[in-house]
Amino acid sequence: MVVGALPTLAFPAPSWWWLAWFALVPLLLVVRAAPTAVDGAVRAWCGLVGYVLSTQYWLLPTSGPALVLMADGIGALWLPWGWAAHRLLSRSPPAAMLVLPSAWVAAEAVRSLPSLGGPWAALGVSQWNQPATAASAAVGGMWLTSLLIVAVNTAIAGLILHRRRAVPLAVAVVCAGFGPAWFALGPAPVAGATARVALVQPGVIDDAAARQAASEGLTATLAGQHPDLVVWGESSVGSDPAGHPEVARRLTELSRRVGAYLLVNVDAPAPGGGVYKSSVLVGPTGLLGFYRKTRLVPFGEYVPLRPLLGWITRHTKAAGEDRRRGDGPVVLHAGTLALGPLISFEAVFPDLPRREVQLGAELLVYQTSTSTFQGSWAQPQLASVVAMRAAEVGHAAVHVGLSGDSAVFDPRGRKLAWCSSSYRGAIVVDVPLGSNPTPYQRLGNWVPVLAFAVLAGAGVVAIVRSRGSRGGVHDQHVDLGPA
Repeated sequence: MVVGALPTLAFPAPSWWWLAWFALVPLLLVVRAAPTAVDGAVRAWCGLVGYVLSTQYWLLPTSGPALVLMADGIGALWLPWGWAAHRLLSRSPPAAMLVLPSAWVAAEAVRSLPSLGGPWAALGVSQWNQPATAASAAVGGMWLTSLLIVAVNTAIAGLILHRRRAVPLAVAVVCAGFGPAWFALGPAPVAGATARVALVQPGVIDDAAARQAASEGLTATLAGQHPDLVVWGESSVGSDPAGHPEVARRLTELSRRVGAYLLVNVDAPAPGGGVYKSSVLVGPTGLLGFYRKTRLVPFGEYVPLRPLLGWITRHTKAAGEDRRRGDGPVVLHAGTLALGPLISFEAVFPDLPRREVQLGAELLVYQTSTSTFQGSWAQPQLASVVAMRAAEVGHAAVHVGLSGDSAVFDPRGRKLAWCSSSYRGAIVVDVPLGSNPTPYQRLGNWVPVLAFAVLAGAGVVAIVRSRGSRGGVHDQHVDLGPA
């Protein structure tokens, strides 16, 4: 569990991105040293339990003991990886460098299913603050970055365990150099217009009315700075403007005063019933459109299997009432600017910004509120994910946290602005809207598909060899019997 937790330091807050390229080696050596392949699989499971617990320790207030159960369930997805690591590192290092990265990505892909909690702390995201190594995400998404990192770790383990070092060394050099090579030689974003986007971060304010008033006050200070768009954090408005005309009038008047469109966020009952998390676009003429969150946070916004697990709400900060889901991504138009709004936890899903860009979004806008985890690693972890989303689809992205961390990234995932959780105020950032039609945007999740294909092929080879070995032993017994 201890060596499995080492890669956590590559993520925010430490953000030691370079550590990811060899942090898995101790776990691989521990797995390889197990007496049997089954023991190796169990050791890998324990290592990934440590990884999940250390990257998501901050969930304890909302999920309670369910966090341990979640870590056990997620860690079990790496049992095949551990079994294969034990077998292949001892017998065929070249095969290990093909199969183990595929097994890792396959486990991340299964974990990414919304019903299993989503792909939090995918290994590739650790490269968010190093645009050169993160550039591989433009080719194959965070999946390809994860695959390259695991391949390098496996190659290093092969260098340590075996005398024949030419192949592992070549693999390590090629995989580590792929991202920087694409960053240097790949297509640059096509130049486009620039949008002046204001980020409003009022801090932790429990009362909904006071929270909205604080956001309004900070927005009013932007008059004269000529922003095109002002973005508030998640849950910044406590009443749905569609059902409360006085709230809509206040926001509309504020938009006129500042001379900018407002993208606010509502956590409240909708006029038609049900509680939604919604992004609402407000202009000088009134309400212009909305987006309702579709990927909800387990326990934070709904309790899975509430009849069985509802008791957790009595002992933790888990959701007392389940939020409703929206119908899917939409594009909102702030004048000539096409926005792709997404909310909080949706930042970890790479398919959502791909869909937004397909619908015509020029700028990705994420609204979040991690006040429950104020001061923890959850806040910079969530903001950092948006850098990978920008690099994957080749579009600029804005992340606005109610109480931090807020950030802006250009179409290659390079940081333009960052406001930590201690910041209170509003800033205006000039965001380049030039886009870069990336291979990942066009091809989608080809890396997980390839990973599963490699695993299937490896499974077939293992079965054939196993049967051939048994057949050979049987034939040998028959031939030697008469002698």
